[in-house]
Parts: sequence; C-alpha cells; structure tokens
Amino acid sequence: MEKNSHDPLKEPTQTPATEAISSTETKAQASAAVDIKSPDNAKDAQKNSGIPPQKAAPQNPWDKASKITLIIIAVLAFLASIFGICNHYSIMTNVIDMALACSISRWLACAALVFLGIKRQDLTTWIVIAMFLGIEIGYSFHDTGLKLGILSKIFLKLVKTIVAPLLFATLVVGIAGHSNLKEVGRMGLKALIYFEIITTLALIVGLVSINITRAGEGIQQPTQVESIKAAKPQTTSQIILHAFPENIAKSVAENEVLQIVVFSCLFGIAVAQVPLEKRKPLMTVMESLAETMFKYTNLVMYSAPLGVGGAIACTVADMGLGILYNLGYLVATFYVTIIVFILIILVPTMLICGINPIRFFKRIAEPATLAFATASSEAALPLAMEKMESFGVPRHIVAFVMPIGYSFNLDGTTLYLSLASIFVAQAAGINLSMETQIAILITLLITSKGVAGVPRASLVILLGSAASFNLPEWPILAIVGVDQLMDMCRTSCNVIGNCLASAVVAKWEGCLGPEQEEPALDHFI
Repeated sequence: MEKNSHDPLKEPTQTPATEAISSTETKAQASAAVDIKSPDNAKDAQKNSGIPPQKAAPQNPWDKASKITLIIIAVLAFLASIFGICNHYSIMTNVIDMALACSISRWLACAALVFLGIKRQDLTTWIVIAMFLGIEIGYSFHDTGLKLGILSKIFLKLVKTIVAPLLFATLVVGIAGHSNLKEVGRMGLKALIYFEIITTLALIVGLVSINITRAGEGIQQPTQVESIKAAKPQTTSQIILHAFPENIAKSVAENEVLQIVVFSCLFGIAVAQVPLEKRKPLMTVMESLAETMFKYTNLVMYSAPLGVGGAIACTVADMGLGILYNLGYLVATFYVTIIVFILIILVPTMLICGINPIRFFKRIAEPATLAFATASSEAALPLAMEKMESFGVPRHIVAFVMPIGYSFNLDGTTLYLSLASIFVAQAAGINLSMETQIAILITLLITSKGVAGVPRASLVILLGSAASFNLPEWPILAIVGVDQLMDMCRTSCNVIGNCLASAVVAKWEGCLGPEQEEPALDHFI
C-alpha cells in the first residue's frame, strides 16, 4: 500500500517502461559521439537515439498565490456571513448598510474564486466555482438565474448524444475483442454478485440510519404540495421485460441505457462469431468510433462549468435559498448516512481489493462533482468512464460494468429509498414492525433496479413502494422541495459506486493496470 501511495509521475524509475527508457538512454549516451553540451546537438542526439522527450515536472497548483487566495475567500465569506446576520437582526444598520456590505463581500469572494480557478486550471475547480457563482446569481438576480437554466439543458442534451454511440462502440470492441466469450460471462457474473451485495448493504445502512435518527417524527402535513404522477409498482416480469429493446432506434432516442447495453452485448457476441477477415474491418470502425467519442466527450466537458452554474442558478432562483433549510434534519440525516456508507462500506471494499482510496477519490472527483451538480447519472457517465480507464481499468471492463451498474448498482438511490420509505411511515405516525421493514427492504431491492438516471426518478419508485404497503403519499410530496438536494447527493454516490465496481471487477480479473496520465481536459485554460 505504501508503494501505491506515491505518484508514479514523480517516481519514473518504478515502472517497466521508464526502466527500459533509462536503459536505452544509457546505451545511447555511451555510444553517442556528438557534443551534447550544445542545445541543438543535444536535441539531435536525443532524436537520433529514439529516446522520447522527458516531460517537465507538473507545477504545483497550490502555490503561494493560490493559498493566499483561499485565505481571502474564507475571510470574505466570513464577513459576508457577519454582515448577513447583522442585516437580518437589524444590528448596526444605522451605521452601515449591512445588505450592501454583504453583497459586496459575496461578489468579491466570487471574484477571488474565479482567480483561483485561473490559477488551478482544472475542471473540478471550475465546476465547484460554477456552483458557487450559480448560487449567487440565482439569489441576487432572480430573472437572470431562471434564464440561465437553458445552459444546463444544452449541456445535458450534448451529453446525451454521447451515451449511445460510446456504449455501443466500447461494448462491441470489448466483447468481440475477447478470444473467449466465457470470460465475458464470468466478468458479468462477478459484476452482478458485487452489485447485489453492495446495494443490499446500502439498503441496510439507510434502514438503520433512519431508525436511529427518526427524522420523520414531528413532520406536519402541508396544506399545499406539488403533485407527482403516481406509479404502479413494477412486477419482476415488467422489470425484466423492460431490459430488452424492441426498437434500438427508440432505445437510443429515449436514452434507455440498459436496453442499449443488452443490444450492444448481443451485437458484440455476434461480431465475435464472424470470421476474422470479415470481422477486422468492423472492429477497426468500432475502435475508431470509441476513440472519437472519447475526444468528443472532452470537447463537451469544456462546457460543464457553464451547465453546472446554469443548473444551480435556475434551482436557487426558482425555489429560493429556503430550499437549503426546509426539512433540514432529513437532508442532514441523508448526507451523513451517505458519508457513513462510503466510509464503512466502500472504503473497506477498496482496501480489501488493494485499491488506494486517496488515488481513487482524486481520480473520480470530477465526474462525482458533475453528477452532484446536475443530479443526472447520464451527465457524468462519459467522463466517469474516461477517468476509470485512466485509473488503470481496461476499457472493455469499464464499458461493460459501468453501464450495467447504472441499472443494477445504484448505491445512493437504494439507500435513499429505504431511508425515505421509513421516513414516510414515521411522518404519518405509523409504527412499522421489523418484519414489515425487512419486507420493504426486499421489495426495494427489486424495484430499485432499472431506475432511470434522471432527476426525481426515485420519487416515482418511492410512490409505488408506498402504495404497496398502504403508506400515505403526503410525506413523499412534503419532501419534494428538498428532494433536489438529496437527488444531487445520491446521484453522486451512484457514480462513485459504479466507478468502484469497475475497479473491483478489474482487480478480480487480474487486469487492473497502473494509473495513466490525466487527460488533457484537466488543464484546459
């Protein structure tokens, strides 16, 4: 574990490739007859020796200026909080305009955040900055915030164009490229076993958490609530039938990920049975398509900060900052439960499988942040696949495990469903026996499969489960106002869980490779 904790870019001598380069360099230096003291001769000597040019050591993004900027941001945020409190309670308002001072402090903090983003020059930082800017714009400029919602819609539309061709190309290449299709079946079985174990543990963690906090007790029935279209509980046969496409064009148009995966798997198996001379041209096309879609993903991700900022601005402008406080106990319970689930379930899983948690979380920070901001698993899927490939997971495993996991390994969603189901009963004053709670858990284990990776899809499932156990609907409708906050968190957890699933399966298959260099997307300014 200590060996893996070091940055391979800082220790090139530990990799076979760099050892070979070093050996070649030694031989070249021993046989070179040119004067390498001259810069021009040095370049020619390196070029003729076949030695690849050495990359400059990456600059430390947390330089002195960045650290000072962080301190300034913290001070300005603190001052904005003080001014806001004074304005709310009319303290010293006759001496200074507290509302104006608060606004100036917030906008200076936003300006400092932009400067920090320019210094850091990475996508994660810009996404986080966009979230804060979106909150400020939505709060200060209501009409503008509502109009900025179009940015998130454009971004999500662009992302949806990636999903189908990327999954199709990578799955076909991954399956048809295998010489033994039994390996594909073995990999799929391992993935499904892992999914069922982890999602069951997620349900149990959610169940235990809500029984400890009892966050539903004391909730008052609202007079006005938003209506949600009721859904009938899905049977097992309906869930299974929904996985198979009747029209692949329709599946692509509706972004039915599981149906696309099933079609791509069958198509890949068919290609694998075609003679080599006829299979090779198609495989070349599929490989080119996959590479092109990853490049296309990089281009689309340049607009991620705009999409995230627009989504947050529109949400705050539409619902106000009150959304950050309503039913706070429930939201706090859910967030803490997600953190506990990651710490006691996912992190030990990493350690057992020999996966460095620090490196893993650093690698998936961007797709997890993107999923949090957009509350859409589909929005983060292409970037998550690219990040896990750079983490060392082979492309055929990434392309196979992660799309299936989007239907069968929704850790955050299943945890939320078990927690929210018991919350509904507590809010209604219904004391559920342990046997009934276990029955709810088993039902959710089935009905949570195939939940669409779109906002509020879990609310529909929750309504169906409540109907199955004769629970009232009004507690579900009461949490609609804060569901956006919980949806963001559970979607991010879903992405983290699926990224880990691909790494675990790769580890079980014995093909988890070394980390690769971060994509050029990370430094895009």
